[in-house]
Amino acid sequence: MPRPISTRHALRDLAGAAVFVGCVAVVAVVGALAAGSAGQEYAALRTPAWAPPSWLFGPVWTVLYAMIALSGWLVWRRSGSVRMARIPLGVYALQLLLNLSWTPLFFGAGLYGTAFAAIILLLIAIVLTIVLFARIHLPAAMLLLPYAGWTLFATALNGSIWLLNA
Repeated sequence: MPRPISTRHALRDLAGAAVFVGCVAVVAVVGALAAGSAGQEYAALRTPAWAPPSWLFGPVWTVLYAMIALSGWLVWRRSGSVRMARIPLGVYALQLLLNLSWTPLFFGAGLYGTAFAAIILLLIAIVLTIVLFARIHLPAAMLLLPYAGWTLFATALNGSIWLLNA
């Protein structure tokens, strides 16, 4: 029979969840602000035939950001502290920072090549996060698989747009 959760543990879990949601929300908000009129800019770019419509990105990223926050929280919760999972959560934080950098580079500055380099680093950091998370909490790692898949797709799209608009 599972042991009852104390109020102290419940509050700690809730506070931890709020931190992970807050960090991911900052990434999402900065991305949204940096994108500004991204829909118009995206429509003006030469894109490959397989490029999705601009309206698709918001809903996809909303779901992915929720999964990213939940994944980090599950690993933190399973490990018992940030210190116990310092390296996996450090790589998780790195991928959030790389994620944060991409939209301002691509849409804000129009630096498609630099954004391409950043998204490759992001993809590597996501894969490394998945590997490290799998050692602690396999379901948390699996929550990041759609993120890795979408980022791989976005990497190909970024590279294609960079080449088509050079």
